[in-house]
Amino acid sequence: MAMSFVRQASLVALLASSTFAQTFTDCDPTKKTCPANPGLDKSTYTVDFTKGADTAAWTTAAGNITYGSNGAEFTLNKKGDAPTIETSWYFFFGRAEVLMKAAPGTGIVSSVVIESDDLDEVDWEWLGGKNTEVQTNYFGKGNTTSYDRGAFHTVADSQGTSTNYTIDWTKEAVKWYIDGAL
Repeated sequence: MAMSFVRQASLVALLASSTFAQTFTDCDPTKKTCPANPGLDKSTYTVDFTKGADTAAWTTAAGNITYGSNGAEFTLNKKGDAPTIETSWYFFFGRAEVLMKAAPGTGIVSSVVIESDDLDEVDWEWLGGKNTEVQTNYFGKGNTTSYDRGAFHTVADSQGTSTNYTIDWTKEAVKWYIDGAL
């Protein structure tokens, strides 16, 4: 299943695919016929949000996002805010990289999610109260009844230092990298 890339919370600069905050779908192809999704029309795509938004490829799905010298900045003004951007295209296998700082604060979750319309999901998640940890996980068809595929990884400073987080997705495996280390 082709997947779109979605991102939420405090993003500094994004290099590659699209991200998303809340798990949902506009049309689940396992339940009905859905229109075809647009695919990424090139073999490599890079965006540097320190140079502004790429409105041709990214949309603001929720919240307040500004672009400046720190890249895309996601603002949380009140409880329940979930600023989110997402790509307008999908990809089937590939490598997605994001250079980012996670948002600080207990109760805040920053995430980078690759998700299909039938809710297959591959993600990174950072808890705002845990500056030195990131979780990776994957789910199929929206089934989140089992969290036994997740893993926790140590990060030096997820909130104060821009770190490169990469998902390498092939037909054989999904691999997560932190600053180039598997």
